[in-house]
Order: sequence, then C-alpha cells, then structure tokens
Amino acid sequence: MSKPEIVLNVDVRERTGRGGAREVRNQGRVPAVLYGGDKAPVPISIDKKTINIALKSGKFLSHTVTLEYKGERQLVFAQDIQFHPVTDEPTHLDLYRVEPGQIIRVAVPVHVTGQGVSPGIKRGGAMNIVRHEIWLYAPADNIPEHLEADVSTMEIGDALKISAIQLPEGVRPTIEGRDFTIITIAGRKAKDDVAEDKPAADAAAPAAAAPAAGAKAAAPAAGAKAAAPAKAAPAAPKKK
Repeated sequence: MSKPEIVLNVDVRERTGRGGAREVRNQGRVPAVLYGGDKAPVPISIDKKTINIALKSGKFLSHTVTLEYKGERQLVFAQDIQFHPVTDEPTHLDLYRVEPGQIIRVAVPVHVTGQGVSPGIKRGGAMNIVRHEIWLYAPADNIPEHLEADVSTMEIGDALKISAIQLPEGVRPTIEGRDFTIITIAGRKAKDDVAEDKPAADAAAPAAAAPAAGAKAAAPAAGAKAAAPAKAAPAAPKKK
C-alpha cells in the first residue's frame, strides 16, 4: 500500500543529559536518541515543528519514518515519545533503527465501513467496537495504514472476528491460535420480542379472569335468605 514517506532532518547533539536537552529545546528542537541494530546509540535532535506536522499526519506513531543526516538515510520506528504534561508538546523521542523487510510489532487502527447499510444496525442494534486497534507483526516497509472492518452484512447478534479481516502479505496478528472478536452488533432479535410478549399475554388472561371468579363466589352470598329476627324476651310477670 503506497503512502507518503515521512522524512525528518536531524542533527547530532554534542551535549547530552538534562543540560544538553534543555539547550536543544530552547532552540526549538526536540531531543531524541537513535538506537538499535548493531550500532551504538546516537543522541540527535529534530525540529519541533517538523515533529508536530508528522504527529498530526496520524502515521508517525504507527509507521516507519526516515531520518536524514548529511545525505545519509536511516529507516526508524518511533519506540517512545514523551509529551509535556501541560502544553502536550513533544519533549523527547526514542527512535529504533529498522531495516526494510524487518518484522516489527505495531498497532494498526481499525476503520469501520458499512454502518449505513448494516441490517442489524437498521433494526436498532448497537455496534460495539471491541478493538479500536490491532497489534500486528508486519514488515517495517509494509505496515498497513489501517484495517478495514466491513459490517454491511452483519445482523443483530453477529460478531466480526479477525479471520474476516484481509491482512496484507507478510502481516499477522500478535495474538495467535485464537479468532478474537473485533466488532459485535448487540440488540434484541424479532423472535426474542415475540417470546417476551407471549408470556405477558398469557399472564394477563388469568388476571382478567380473577374478578369473574370472585363474582360467582359472591353470588350465593347475595341470594342467601336473610337471618330471622331475634325474638323478644318474655315480659316479667306482674306482681299481684
């Protein structure tokens, strides 16, 4: 997959440590360390504006970039970037040397397509993205821009797994031996709605019949004869 190459011009730092890093930052540059391979680490610095442009491209952290110094080029991968806690500006970089074709571990974002025509989503299902990015083993010079997850045919209850994602040649997930889930469509299916409505209707029938049964029981009581009035007590005999 063709993509624009990111090239960063670097300078070698003469001073190291906190004092050297502070001096570089005051010059509008970002201190960095280049290491890896069979070469010794090299302290370098990169223009901060150039780093910010590379970061905004969205590719600096998930793709290789090329360093250029006095006509020499080196392919690298950003191993770590430190940011200022207040300004969020980059303050230090660790750059790892790689060679074309070398397999590296990298996180690649997932791009979802087909939401507008997914039958499950149209019926009210909720799409749940389980993994927004996937860790892959990929050649340093063939890292995919993103992985496309097509949900256009997914129904409620379906799950899209890694086996459904088309990976470039030479690229494989770091998780092996398991077909892990990336996206699910959650919600109630139509048959579940019918199953829930039927018990509710069955329960309503006995409830409605209860007052009628009670009315029949009360009828005999209403038709019963009234109790006979109590007899008056005999009058006391008159004294003679």
